[in-house]
Amino acid sequence: MDLRTGVLCFSCLVLAASGLVFGAKFIKRKNHLLGLEFFILSTSATNFLIFNITGSPTLYSIAHFFDAFSRGFGVPVVGVAGLMAVTHNYKPSVRQEIFLFMISITGTIFIVNFDFLAKPLPYFYLIMWGVMMIYLCYIVKRLLEIGEALNVVMLTLGIVSSSIIAGVYDFYKIPGEETNVVFNFFTLALLVWSYFEVAIYYSYCALERGQGRWAAVAA
Repeated sequence: MDLRTGVLCFSCLVLAASGLVFGAKFIKRKNHLLGLEFFILSTSATNFLIFNITGSPTLYSIAHFFDAFSRGFGVPVVGVAGLMAVTHNYKPSVRQEIFLFMISITGTIFIVNFDFLAKPLPYFYLIMWGVMMIYLCYIVKRLLEIGEALNVVMLTLGIVSSSIIAGVYDFYKIPGEETNVVFNFFTLALLVWSYFEVAIYYSYCALERGQGRWAAVAA
């Protein structure tokens, strides 16, 4: 294994670990939407990790599907619905959660299996990510209102870094990316998404604490 592949594998391992750890934390907080989506990110990263070691096309196909799921629907749709638990007190039923995942899975099957979508697909990913960023900016505003300065900084860095990745990932290649050890978009994207998961979790916890304070004042 060369150094570049080693760095890629390390980045996959970081994302796999962060998805597993913080997904479990969300499940413990009874937020199944965010918990399962983080598990899916972890699964995707794990398959990419093993693909980089073995070169298995089957594992690449699985990882590609989960990556498309998360970029197109998992994070922008399922993730936002999960975050609404602390912004709009949205508590979906099990049936609603299953429905969200089924719609997202169906949409992913559609976008990865029809060749005529290959060209517009990067723009679809970018639009979905942009809509989510607007919602996350609203979360930043909510965090400012409850005085969570550290989480404001953490989430803002997550918004900026992930938006840069989303904006250039499918549209621009770093010169020499095929041989660069660290500075290639795939490695950077994996590390940014890992950080993004951490920022989302702690922002969620901060807003959850804020809900508790508002409830105490109202009482």
